[in-house]
Amino acid sequence: MIPPAFDYARPTSVDEAVRALADAGEEAKVLAGGQSLLPLLRLRLAFPELVVDVGRIPELRGVREDGGTLVIGAMTTHHDVIHDPLVRRHAGLLASATATVADPAVRHRGTLGGSLAHADPAGDLPAVVLALNGELVAQGPRGRRTLPARDFFVDYLQSALEPDELLVEVRVPKADGWGFHYEKFHRVAQAWATVGVAALVRRDDGHIAEARVGLTNMGSTPLRASATEDALSGAGDAEAVARAAESAAEGTRPSQDISASPEYREHLARVLTRRAVLAAAGMG
Repeated sequence: MIPPAFDYARPTSVDEAVRALADAGEEAKVLAGGQSLLPLLRLRLAFPELVVDVGRIPELRGVREDGGTLVIGAMTTHHDVIHDPLVRRHAGLLASATATVADPAVRHRGTLGGSLAHADPAGDLPAVVLALNGELVAQGPRGRRTLPARDFFVDYLQSALEPDELLVEVRVPKADGWGFHYEKFHRVAQAWATVGVAALVRRDDGHIAEARVGLTNMGSTPLRASATEDALSGAGDAEAVARAAESAAEGTRPSQDISASPEYREHLARVLTRRAVLAAAGMG
């Protein structure tokens, strides 16, 4: 299909991009890698008056260290996230989960910031950044502000970004010494996850000292399996992990669609959580 007509801006700095967004108000859309926006335009599910292409802003790309935190530019592509040595060393969960996103063509164009700003609960990376206790940095006319991942995702395809704000950085605490694993179920290759589980585990003296479990596609936003995280504290064998995983779906509201019923998604959450935690803890 042919998209509706729109004006096009291609700023070369963050300040210029913010000005363009502020001038257009709610009638503007940001074009990052285009893997989410372009299909919406072609299907006429989005009708922006202005598209602001941030692809030529160099300060939005790359990975750097800031003490105990990795700072990842919002326009860093999935491919670059996967292969960046800092990400692989200090945030292996993010690298391994990103490697499961779509296919190589999408990973070369799609961006970390674009995926997060799109706020699709079926996307792999929102739940991963949530499990990593990540923060997202937005810049607007009033300056910069930092939002914890738990506050960034508001509802289905809705984030806490204001219309005149641009996501500029993703800040991820280093997870050195933590085991990790991303497990997801999808019916066909390259499809959205029916359910996904991002697990981080820190062990001490043969037992799980701390665990974080992020859930993909179990509600209108990415979620943490808090009851399971609590139950995993002190777990020392596969049976204890399996018992903890039984509460993975508590507090979730999975959707009904052609891929799965809510009940089946709850079942998948329990099964995949058990698998992911066992793998992250080195017990499986």
